[in-house]
Amino acid sequence: MSIPSATQSAVSEPLWVRLLLIGVALSFLGLFLLLPLVAVFTEALRNGFHTYVEALLDPDAQAAIGLTLLAAGIAVPANLVFGLAAAWAITKFDFRGKTFLTTLIDLPFSVSPVVAGLIYVLMFGASGWARPLLDTTGLQIIFAVPGIVLATTFVTFPFVARELIPLMQEQGTDDEQVALSLGASGWQTFWHVTLPNVKWALLYGVLLCNARAMGEFGAVSVVSGHIRGETNTLPLHVEILYNEYNFAAAFAVASLLALLALLTLAIKSFLEARHGASLSRAHRH
Repeated sequence: MSIPSATQSAVSEPLWVRLLLIGVALSFLGLFLLLPLVAVFTEALRNGFHTYVEALLDPDAQAAIGLTLLAAGIAVPANLVFGLAAAWAITKFDFRGKTFLTTLIDLPFSVSPVVAGLIYVLMFGASGWARPLLDTTGLQIIFAVPGIVLATTFVTFPFVARELIPLMQEQGTDDEQVALSLGASGWQTFWHVTLPNVKWALLYGVLLCNARAMGEFGAVSVVSGHIRGETNTLPLHVEILYNEYNFAAAFAVASLLALLALLTLAIKSFLEARHGASLSRAHRH
């Protein structure tokens, strides 16, 4: 079996060229990825494990962890529902405004998170457009938990949809049409045909959405008010501790986010393999 020309060209490169490229790649990874990660855990444990645990058990740190989990626990399921609905509508149906909806899904990718936070301040702040309604209902959004949830949801809502849309476009509508022709209802077709076909892409999108939700800083920083023990998520709590020169505690809390990143990478690698297998099957069909 002959080797493709592109592959043959790459294989036939001199040994020193291949070693040089590998060395550059490994040096880049070590300098910009591995070294900062090692530094986080080194600084977190510099004063001993007891100090590390104390920093994590601090009431303000516990409040930040709880708020981060709460915001992610609301934003991720909301984006899961939205992503499924949007991807299903865009890939399975033709309707007016389809291109506009697809464009809107990418909006958080093109807008700075800080700008997104400022938009919520303009809408729900002290002189915002919705202030009369908020005064009537007594609802506090800015500098409160609802604002943090809204900001987190906004910056994370493309992730699930953007993982599902390409795969569902590749798969087409043949399976759904067969199920409908055999008498299945719309919901039965969705639950027993569409959803199993995209389950790995869906889990991959949820994973990325959760990682972004728990690590979001810009939009949340604008709407939170930095009220210690009340509206600080983990990234905001790290910033406050660092600005107070409490480096051991700052790195201890930051290590939780680093562990989340490592866990995300491990699960991401597994899901990418399964997601890739799904795409391969879609191409074969």
